[in-house]
Amino acid sequence: MAVGGGINAAHAASFALPSAGTEIVGTVHVVHPRNGNTLLDIARHYDLGYQEIAAANPGISIWLPPPDARVVVPTEFILPPKPWTGIVVNIPERRLFYFPKPRHGAAPRVITFPLGIAREGWPTPLGRTRIIAKFKNPSWIVPQSIRREHEQQDGRPFPRYFPPGPDNPMGMLALETGFSEIFIHGTDKPWGVGMRPSHGCLHLYPEDAAELFPMVRRGTPVRIINDPVAAGRRRGKLYIAVFEPVADYPHAESLPTRAVAALVPYLPHRADPLLSSAIDLQRMQAAVKRRSGIPTPVSSGVPPLDRMLAEIKAQPYKLPPYGIQANTGVAPGADSSTVSE
Repeated sequence: MAVGGGINAAHAASFALPSAGTEIVGTVHVVHPRNGNTLLDIARHYDLGYQEIAAANPGISIWLPPPDARVVVPTEFILPPKPWTGIVVNIPERRLFYFPKPRHGAAPRVITFPLGIAREGWPTPLGRTRIIAKFKNPSWIVPQSIRREHEQQDGRPFPRYFPPGPDNPMGMLALETGFSEIFIHGTDKPWGVGMRPSHGCLHLYPEDAAELFPMVRRGTPVRIINDPVAAGRRRGKLYIAVFEPVADYPHAESLPTRAVAALVPYLPHRADPLLSSAIDLQRMQAAVKRRSGIPTPVSSGVPPLDRMLAEIKAQPYKLPPYGIQANTGVAPGADSSTVSE
């Protein structure tokens, strides 16, 4: 684990691709909330979603964290399985990884964003596709199935059409994938990022949509995966990150079995992790039970995660809260007329 100091994060989380033998990027921070900030304020500043900040801080109130609380900011990520090209979305992680083609002479990078994912019963398709179209200021003709669901739940008619603008559920920018009616887009309810608000689409914070949109070209490959366990190496040590599985994607193997399988490619001669002295099985089992999403060391002889977190010096988080005005499809501080192409 890499540990952090000051609060100087910026949108989006962008990292140089690690060298061979490493699959982990980023740094964990710890902050003390100040100025009435919620965990969601802190999460949005660090480009995290609801599930990420909540899972990393069990027992701390989302809305009223004590000012002396040690809020873990889990901005350390195990990269998805290769190939590292185009867009990769890991549904249980609720996160998008973008691997842009490097400019001539530039080092390759990865840029990552949190996502709102599909609600129960509306699973996003898994597999490979491409970005087939880009829309600035999209309108939305609401499918009949979605209107019917809203009317059954709310007892009143739901609009058939949303015009372009900050109150459009698609936000100000949208990338259309080759999967039918599946878009990667902004949202008029950014506090739902990290939750399960959609009918199959993938929601970005408005500021993240504004950053991603101009970088992505039509034809960019998209790969959507279902990996509730990620494994990787840093400085020769093995880590796993475990996320809450999404029930819409049933799997024949249990989560502990999938954790074991995720570690196999990183062991000498693909040894059995259950028999390998290099793996601390108790830590692996604890990570599976905790499901914090934080890369957790499972190599024998490495300090446990809790000790590593305790050694991070907490910094006061003094930025002002986002406020109700930030709950719109326009990025904070931006004007809808300046949305980038």
